[in-house]
Amino acid sequence: MSEPAEHQQPPIQPAINQPGAVNPVPHQVQPYEAPLSPPMVVPVGVPRGLEYLTQIDQVLIHQKMECIEMFTGFETNNQYEIKNSLGQLIFQAKEKTDCCTRNCCGSARRFQIRIKDYMNQEVMWVRRPYRCDSCCCPCCLQLLEVQAPPGTTIGYVKQNCHPFLPVFSIQGPDKKVLMKIRGPYLPCKCCGDINFEVKGKKGGKPFGQVTKQRGGCIRKCFTDATNYTVQFPKNMDVKMKAVLMGACFLIDFMYFEKGGKCFLSFL
Repeated sequence: MSEPAEHQQPPIQPAINQPGAVNPVPHQVQPYEAPLSPPMVVPVGVPRGLEYLTQIDQVLIHQKMECIEMFTGFETNNQYEIKNSLGQLIFQAKEKTDCCTRNCCGSARRFQIRIKDYMNQEVMWVRRPYRCDSCCCPCCLQLLEVQAPPGTTIGYVKQNCHPFLPVFSIQGPDKKVLMKIRGPYLPCKCCGDINFEVKGKKGGKPFGQVTKQRGGCIRKCFTDATNYTVQFPKNMDVKMKAVLMGACFLIDFMYFEKGGKCFLSFL
């Protein structure tokens, strides 16, 4: 006969964290993704992956220092980290150019820079073809194309003909001029920060700027790695913010990248 219910022993439960015991499998912890702060509705027309640019009024662009370049002078693909004002990483950018082009054509080389977000997804391309940077050939001055997402052109940066100053036009996808960038007379700016002012297409008071920050002595002697700040109005069209970032890369290659130039630069 079976024992009464009150005298029956409860079923033995396996001990937790005891040798030989079968512990229950915990639920897998999913990686936490911080939401955009403050919460917002992304406007229509913002390219995928560039949503964060709607919240900020400046980005910091740091070129990575390459050991090979420092000790051998061998030109490698430029790499950049794009951060917010707090130093938090937003995007990573890397040049895609073959070895022969980098080391034979120097800073005048054509290039493609691919920009990825924190999930390693490509969100933007910056392309520069072979062009001349001499005022003797005003029809063949520097031109840079910005695509976001890759394959969709959102704007251009075009060098303007000027005998002394670096001047650029910021154009929309239809190549209509929307803004201009004007820099200083560079040979007189060997020390301190160098500011390239962003103005309206007819000039006027600047509302943004691309700043090349002063580098340390060690950085100057051993590498051409540079730091930049790109400032723009917070309510500016995100596509134009991205084009201004592209202008920063063009300025870096044209004026602050070391290395030999090909014959196109001397036309």
